[in-house]
Amino acid sequence: MDKQKLNISFTLVAAVVGFMIAIQFQTVKKPEERDTRDIWQLREALLQEKELQSNLLTEIRSNEEKLSAYESKRKQSKEQALRDTLEELKIEAGLTEVTGPGITLEIEPAIEDTQLGDPVTRVVSPELLKRLLNELNMYEAKYVSIDGQRIINTTVIRDINKETKIDGHSIKSLPIEVKVAVADSTTAEKLYNRMKVSKARDEFFTEGLRLNVSAPIPNIKVPAYDNPIRIRFLEPIKEGVGT
Repeated sequence: MDKQKLNISFTLVAAVVGFMIAIQFQTVKKPEERDTRDIWQLREALLQEKELQSNLLTEIRSNEEKLSAYESKRKQSKEQALRDTLEELKIEAGLTEVTGPGITLEIEPAIEDTQLGDPVTRVVSPELLKRLLNELNMYEAKYVSIDGQRIINTTVIRDINKETKIDGHSIKSLPIEVKVAVADSTTAEKLYNRMKVSKARDEFFTEGLRLNVSAPIPNIKVPAYDNPIRIRFLEPIKEGVGT
């Protein structure tokens, strides 16, 4: 029994020794590979790495320049958008001269009065002008001037000492020209047809005045509002409020 145990132990020891010898043999048979390149080959490899690094840096700079240009364009587009918005607001407020399709109206004394020898002392009342403006607005008029005075939302037409005034401008003599600009030529044609049969013409004639309507004009200039605009009950917002 002891002899059998001794044989088993010897076998195990032999197996372990054989395994170790096999591992050592493999290590000797396949030694670790070493860099056998000479100094010139190493220098060439280093130059290639440096060239690759230089190319990467060039590409990074190019991308940074593109980003910078994009950011600049984005800022410029914001500034341009603000300018465009400001210009639109100025146009809507009547602060710029506008040109577009439209018609002209001429207010003059009725021929019948002239034939009868009556002196031409007719005055266009504020009520007549207001009714005319209401009718023009109803027919999609966008920009209007009367006797060279631009009509805006805050325009005041009133009688002062028996004199019709538009924002302080006195209408003293006839004829008076009314310029009306609209969105497009189709609207101008519709406006012309409607004003030809307008009730305003009868109202003016009742007051001894004639309202003449021109054919549509492709490009009519309506002057800008040249009086100071008074803004009431508004204050600039303080920095930091509401933020």
